[in-house]
Amino acid sequence: MSTTLHNKIYLGRNSLLDSRQVQLAALTLGVLAGAGLVWFARRALR
Repeated sequence: MSTTLHNKIYLGRNSLLDSRQVQLAALTLGVLAGAGLVWFARRALR
């Protein structure tokens, strides 16, 4: 029982991290967030 649950969680997490689409989405969100923070900081400092 516990082994099956563990395998389900592990496989779910593994497939999520291995999904190229998820990686691309996370990367895009990270880049956009970073660019937004830099733009906001430059606006605030001017």
